[in-house]
Amino acid sequence: MNLPNKLTISRIVMTFVFMFFLFTRWEYGKMAALITFALASFTDYLDGWIAKKRGLISDFGKLMDPIADKILILAAFLAFVEMKLIPAWTVVIIIFREFIITGLRILGIIKGHIVAASRAGKHKTISQVVTVFAILIFLVVREYGQYYGFWSERIEAFSRNGIFCLMLVTVMLTLVSGISYLERNKRLFL
Repeated sequence: MNLPNKLTISRIVMTFVFMFFLFTRWEYGKMAALITFALASFTDYLDGWIAKKRGLISDFGKLMDPIADKILILAAFLAFVEMKLIPAWTVVIIIFREFIITGLRILGIIKGHIVAASRAGKHKTISQVVTVFAILIFLVVREYGQYYGFWSERIEAFSRNGIFCLMLVTVMLTLVSGISYLERNKRLFL
């Protein structure tokens, strides 16, 4: 197994560490979750960069890299639903799109064709990562704001509205990228 593929697998492992920190009662748990998510996100950039620079692009990487991304992002979004920070319907749409595209990838493998990431898919991933970062930063700031006494209901309401708007943008980009994948690869299922 080459280095980029090891980084991809490490991102899956870091997802569980991230979830542990997110729900722990440790006073620095949210900050640790934010740092863990940042490291996991960096491995996504790093594995692609190393694979391209060293010519280590593999079918395993083409398949597993987006799956590792999905595991990390969906774990975060499901955690945020559990924490009542985002509406469940937004995550259901994202999960639906991911199942459809994963099914398309599997169909492609069966037919001897690897469905690689597209530009729309990369924009979708960036929007999802930015949204997760924003929510994690909100959690960290809120926790410290409550501790140091500068948090208010007004800040809470403003932040939650911002999170909702970010989720709407993310859902729209997720749908657009899903439609783009289906259009580009329709020969696989028609």
